[in-house]
Amino acid sequence: MSDGVATRVAAAHALDDVLHRGRSLKAALGATLPQLDDPRDRALVEAIVLAALRQRVRFNTTLDGWMPRPLGQRDGDLRALLLAGLAQLDMGLPAHAALAATVEAARALKRTHQAGMVNALLRRAQREGVPAAEARSAWPGWLARQVEIDWPVQAADIFAASAQPAPLWLRVNRRWIGRDDYLALLREAGIDATADATLADALRLDTALPVQQLPGFDAGLVSVQDGAAQAVADALAPAAGARILDACAAPGGKAAQLAERDDTLRITALDVDARRVRRMQDTFTRLRLEIDTRCADAANPDSWWDDTSFDAILIDAPCSATGIVRRQPDVLLHRREADITALCGTQAHLLDALWPLLAPGGTLVYATCSILRAENAAQVEAFLARTPDAILKPLDARFGHDTGSGHQRLPGEAGRDGFFCARLKKP
Repeated sequence: MSDGVATRVAAAHALDDVLHRGRSLKAALGATLPQLDDPRDRALVEAIVLAALRQRVRFNTTLDGWMPRPLGQRDGDLRALLLAGLAQLDMGLPAHAALAATVEAARALKRTHQAGMVNALLRRAQREGVPAAEARSAWPGWLARQVEIDWPVQAADIFAASAQPAPLWLRVNRRWIGRDDYLALLREAGIDATADATLADALRLDTALPVQQLPGFDAGLVSVQDGAAQAVADALAPAAGARILDACAAPGGKAAQLAERDDTLRITALDVDARRVRRMQDTFTRLRLEIDTRCADAANPDSWWDDTSFDAILIDAPCSATGIVRRQPDVLLHRREADITALCGTQAHLLDALWPLLAPGGTLVYATCSILRAENAAQVEAFLARTPDAILKPLDARFGHDTGSGHQRLPGEAGRDGFFCARLKKP
């Protein structure tokens, strides 16, 4: 099997897992990508899968209208391959190579008798293009309606931005190199990037590429972190020498950013998942950072806290991930309405459990990658109402829309993910 065919087969397998077997995108790619040796092939598979998931409703509608007879329940891998084929054309990949490899992939999937149909459908898409569809149609009805209630003016832009590829944001590790110097390294490598005026360590690449192609990545010179997430360090703004808790820390980007900025900070990074903690520790090792990393449930301080207060606490809480649909389009497949109620309960419990750990005069930042009011402004309002010694401290326009109880960045604004941030002070 040639590399080109192998990548299409891999994309079809990953899509089939996500679309028809209920597997998360992260898990599906985690199982599929290691089977490909070349990082360029892995990057291509990931790009195809993401493109197919972002446009799955549009592509499925097209296939259902063009196919002579409906596909059966046992044809999940074939539908997944067809979606991968349409995604390649939509991405602007060279059509001849994409079609040839996808048709051969049908044969590799033991769909030889349907390879002609695959060829005919993709050639029609090449000639006619895939008909457009409303971006809203990709969202479950209940979730689309909630977005429209929470953001009536911006809802259409949210749906449109969430269907587009995201840029690649980098965070330069200022301990080892300045941003301008790293930008020069990128340019020497033929990589275009722009510095962000409001984020001190951020660079933005409009076209994503494998991290292995980034100069000095393995040496810890740079990390991948969206611009919206990078702003959290500015919201927390701890004093030198502060004792800091990053309560839901994995994959570790925010704790690492704080440590890169100030080596006097005493940071404890927690996560409840042991595998995520190991990956987080690997990240800190790559960046050459000393951070106290623990596997623990932040919502149960009796199991890990040493009774010494923290000067600053960051709660990047579990959430619906509705602000990062463009990066995790499977959110729209797997999220259920009941999930929001459960997540809101978890968020409230984290706030209530961790507030007593904050020292007088300390700062707590509550953040999510959600765009839903229930998880964000309403969550903060409820916490303030039941917590007399919590004071909301204002942020500024760098953090997005002022909701009255925190700031909300919406997907695509300034090229960033959807992200909520509120800063609370204890007198």
